[in-house]
Amino acid sequence: MIERYAMQPLKDLWNEENQYKRWLEVEVSVVKAFEKCGQAPAGTAQQILSKAVIDVQKIHEIEAVVDHDVIAFINCATQNMGDEARYFHKGMTSSDVVDTALSLALKRSGLVIKQELEKFEEVLKEQAFKYKDTITIGRTHGIHAEPTSFGLKLLSYLAEVQRNKIRLDAAIENISYAKISGAVGNYANIDPEIEKQALHMIGLKPCKVSTQIVPRDIHAEFLNALALIGANIERLATEIRHLQKTEVLEAQEPFKKGQRGSSAMPHKKNPILCERLCGMSRMLRSYTVAGYEDTILWHERDISHSSVERMVFPDATMIVYYMISKSVWLIKNLVVYENKMKENFKASHNLVFSQRLMLAMIDKGFSREDSYKLIQELSMKSWNESLDLMRVVLNDERTSSKFNENEIKEIFDPTYYLRNIEEVFKRFL
Repeated sequence: MIERYAMQPLKDLWNEENQYKRWLEVEVSVVKAFEKCGQAPAGTAQQILSKAVIDVQKIHEIEAVVDHDVIAFINCATQNMGDEARYFHKGMTSSDVVDTALSLALKRSGLVIKQELEKFEEVLKEQAFKYKDTITIGRTHGIHAEPTSFGLKLLSYLAEVQRNKIRLDAAIENISYAKISGAVGNYANIDPEIEKQALHMIGLKPCKVSTQIVPRDIHAEFLNALALIGANIERLATEIRHLQKTEVLEAQEPFKKGQRGSSAMPHKKNPILCERLCGMSRMLRSYTVAGYEDTILWHERDISHSSVERMVFPDATMIVYYMISKSVWLIKNLVVYENKMKENFKASHNLVFSQRLMLAMIDKGFSREDSYKLIQELSMKSWNESLDLMRVVLNDERTSSKFNENEIKEIFDPTYYLRNIEEVFKRFL
C-alpha cells in the first residue's frame, strides 16, 4: 500500500515485521498444543517464545541464499534456541504457517474495518434524522422526478451500510478458518487434535477439509464483502459529486481552511475526496477478480495465488479502511444548502408535481389515459415555454374548471411527499 493512503492501525498490522510475528504466533500455538497433548515437555513453548529472533533484515539475508521465505524465517527464529528448536515447525508445511497467519491478519483487519463501519453507520444515521424533513428534488435518470426528503436519501445509504455489516460479519466468520494439516492436508505428520488445539488458542477454527492450503473461495468472499462496502461509499460519493455541481449546489464536501481547489483557478472548490473514493472503489472491485482467479489452483496447491495475495490483501483492507474513515469525516461535515434545494424546483418549472396532478384528475372522474394525456400536454407547454406548471394549470379551462385555486395550490405543496417518511424512519429506531 502506498504511504499516501496507509492508515493506522492497519498500516502496522500489515508491515513485514508483524507478518513474521504472526508466523511465530502460529508456530508457538502448535508447540503449546504439543505440550497440552503430551508431545512436548512443559515449558517448551515459553522457551521458544523467549529465544525466538525476529530480525527482518536477517531473514532477508537468509532468503537471498535459500530462496524460501518460510525457511529463512525458521532459520532466523531458531538461531538462539537449544533443544526446544526440535519442536519448532515439527510436522508442519510452510502453508500451515503462512495460511493460518493470513487468516489471523484478515480476521483482525476485518474487525478493525467493522469498528470503522459502525462509526460510519452512526454518522449517517445522525445526518439522515437531522434532514428527515428537509424537502429536496428526487431525480431519476438525472432528471427531476418528485419531491422527497434529503434525510431519506441518506437513509438509503445507511440501510446499505447495515447490509454490508451483515456481509462483513459473515466474511469475518468464514475467514477465521485455517489449517495445520501438513503438505497435502491429510495430517500425515501432525494430528488433527494438535490443529484443533493450536487454532483454538489463536481464535481460529479448522477447515472441514483442506489441501496444502486453506480453500481460496473464503478469501474471495472476504474481498467481495470489502468491494461491496466500497461500492456503497462510491454510490454516496457519486451523489455528492452531482449535488456539488455549480448549477445544482445542494450539498458540498467540506472545504478546509487553507485548502485550495486548483493551481490555476482560485475560485474552485472541487469534490476531490468524493472523486478519490470513487477511484478507490474501482480498485476494490478489481481485487475481487484476482480473488476469484485465485480459487483455481493445481491439484493440492500451486503458488500462483501467493504473489497476488501479497499485494491484494494489504491493499484491499487498507483501502476500504481509508474509504470508511474518510467517509465518516465527509458525512459528519457535509455542507447542505437547504435553500438551494427549494430554489431548484424552479429549474423544472414545478413539473415534479405532474403525477399528483394526474391522480387528482382521476379522482375528479377522468380516466387514467385522458388524465395522462392532458397533464403531459400541459407539462410540455410548461417546459417548452418555461412556464410554471401551476400557472399553466390555473389558466387552462380543462383543469381550472375542475379545481379551485386552493385545491391547485394544495396539489403543488411539496410537504405532501413527506407524509409517509416517518414510517420509513421508524424502521431504523
